[in-house]
Amino acid sequence: MTVCLVSLGCAKNLVDSERMLHLLREGGYEIVPSPEDAEIAIVNTCGFIQAAKEEAIDTILELAHLKESGSLRFLLATGCLAERYREEVAEQFPELDAIVGIGDQPEICTILARMTGGERVMQFAPKCNMPLTGERILSTLPFFAYLKIAEGCSNGCAYCAIPAIRGKYRSVPQEDVLREAEMLAKSGVTELAVIAQDTTRYGEDLYGENRLPALLKQLCAIEGFRWIRVLYCYPERITDELIETIANEPKIVKYLDIPMQHCNDGVLKAMRRGCDQASLRALIRKLRARIPDIVIRTTLLVGFPGESEDAFNELSEFVQEMRFDRMGCFAYSEEEHTLAAKMPDQIEPEIREHRAELLMEQQMQIAAELNQARIGTETDAVIEGYDEENAVWLARTAADAPDVDGRLLIEGSGSEGWQTGQFVRVRLLETDNIYDMIGEVIGA
Repeated sequence: MTVCLVSLGCAKNLVDSERMLHLLREGGYEIVPSPEDAEIAIVNTCGFIQAAKEEAIDTILELAHLKESGSLRFLLATGCLAERYREEVAEQFPELDAIVGIGDQPEICTILARMTGGERVMQFAPKCNMPLTGERILSTLPFFAYLKIAEGCSNGCAYCAIPAIRGKYRSVPQEDVLREAEMLAKSGVTELAVIAQDTTRYGEDLYGENRLPALLKQLCAIEGFRWIRVLYCYPERITDELIETIANEPKIVKYLDIPMQHCNDGVLKAMRRGCDQASLRALIRKLRARIPDIVIRTTLLVGFPGESEDAFNELSEFVQEMRFDRMGCFAYSEEEHTLAAKMPDQIEPEIREHRAELLMEQQMQIAAELNQARIGTETDAVIEGYDEENAVWLARTAADAPDVDGRLLIEGSGSEGWQTGQFVRVRLLETDNIYDMIGEVIGA
């Protein structure tokens, strides 16, 4: 039978989807890219925040409509939303033929056999059944892959439901990480993004110490990788050893994604974050002093219970002073079974959204100024493909992570002979739409 798998949410979810794709292919299913061409559709849902839940619900409804039209016969939901809202999903979406938890994904072929045999499957194995390793069918561009080094989270931030959904933090054994990385390199992957809910906690549960710097050095020793990117580093666990590793290893791109969430000490304490504004400022100073060309990306959360107007203004001033190269901002949403949902002084949703918009408008101006300063500089970039409609090559510099940051546009006829995954030397010529840039190839 033909199967389409729709993966929603984060890159960590995408790795889970890629492992299911491998199991499906090994089980004899034909994988197709579009649900319109499939007999079975699987939705690997996200359920982290309200916007993600709404996207998952809309996707299920769209596929349910496709099922009603007769082109799709079976529909299955798994992932975070299914794990978190088991009975609700089953009750509200009778069109679903199966609702299974994250711990059941290794049994996806068995579940599909039961489902297509006429059984409505509801199954929720322990979260720890979610495998930490496994072969994958990459759904990214062929030269790029994510490498998940841990599952779950044990940080216990007051606003976050991830520990309840995904379970406690479990590091992938170092030898398994390296084995998977070597397989990716042999398959032609030249750019690797190291991910986990908190990469900087890697190894503490298995080895009693932080092993991220040691792991990165071993990844750099694998032949074939050109760029290695480290994402989701919690500020309180960014050690001098990690900074030195990033500074000294040529393959590690000088880019860190550091979710800071806020800067006001009172808000950070209420969030149960392990840092304060002084330590955040000290970390940023240290990173920029030791790695002058580092690109820092952060994520902020506004509208948290008790966030006063003064606290928000303090955050705005912090953003203006720090001038982050990349930044995302989310409005707080109450998540069931979290500490923050039970806190007093909940802020009106309209105020939360307005604060998020203000902060992003502020960041847009900063990003435009920073990109303007890059005009005339030279850097390496990787070709991602050719856009025939606009007659431009699509590329990306080391300063931009896939899917979340800007792109580099290179004008051309398409006959230049560049290949997807090829690294080229470029000169940046001008900005385009604030976050994107236009450049020219000066060497290949």
